[in-house]
Amino acid sequence: MLVEPPAMDRVLILGLDGWIDAGGAAGQAMAALLDGTETELVATFDSDALIDHRARRPTLRLTDGVIEDLSWPTIELRAGTDRNDRGILLLSGPEPDMRWKTFSEDVLALASDLSATLTVGLGAYPTPVPHTRPVRLSATATSKELADAVGHVDGTIEVPAGIHAALEAAMGAADRPALGIWARVPHYISNIPYPAATVAILEGLQGVTGISIDLAELQGAAAVTHARINSLIGNSDEHASMLQALEQQWDSEFSGSGEHVHDAGPMPENLPTADELAAELERFLRGEG
Repeated sequence: MLVEPPAMDRVLILGLDGWIDAGGAAGQAMAALLDGTETELVATFDSDALIDHRARRPTLRLTDGVIEDLSWPTIELRAGTDRNDRGILLLSGPEPDMRWKTFSEDVLALASDLSATLTVGLGAYPTPVPHTRPVRLSATATSKELADAVGHVDGTIEVPAGIHAALEAAMGAADRPALGIWARVPHYISNIPYPAATVAILEGLQGVTGISIDLAELQGAAAVTHARINSLIGNSDEHASMLQALEQQWDSEFSGSGEHVHDAGPMPENLPTADELAAELERFLRGEG
């Protein structure tokens, strides 16, 4: 289905879930964009052709044993404007399970038809960094200029790719600029909500696109989460030692200018693992510890 909105230059923002999203940061960033923007539905995709419903089952709602609704997972494209009337397109829903190439071609055609001049994907991945340092961003991009605008991992690497990467590559092959904004989330809290990373993603989006986003509520949530994590780590010498080692490694890796210097030493031995600390953090934040 396609409904044509008024013509204007737009930014297409990708927020399809199902791939890496440490701390739920990218999902919360897309939720903030959807909640903070008046949008209209302009396109939907055939979920039967794209989604394995055994892996992503529909939700059945029952009342007193009577079926009231069956809610199917859907992929939607919505159009709206920010507070400064900048046009945006928001692609949200589950990552397709199949037909990625066809899906990418369809999104590329929609981006062209709806005057999207830039495509930006949102993501977050776990990495050994401390929560006491600023959240750094990494880019995947179709040009060096875009990658440099956000920051990136130096050198050549090969990693598994999600649908955002396929869409960004399709845009690049069609000579359309595309960018992925990835937050680096502390590995020991990657399984719990981490609003600081959400704020970093949205700030990066603002910096690249000029889109205006109200971050006050997320910044408040980030401050509360930061205090709770400090409270737990401060009660354990082992956790404090791990945090200090991560801080030393972070400070060695990034110079004051933000350049990578890659001279971090090895982590000390006999520190708690990320899984152990993550499990304790989850219990603590649920009020069980």
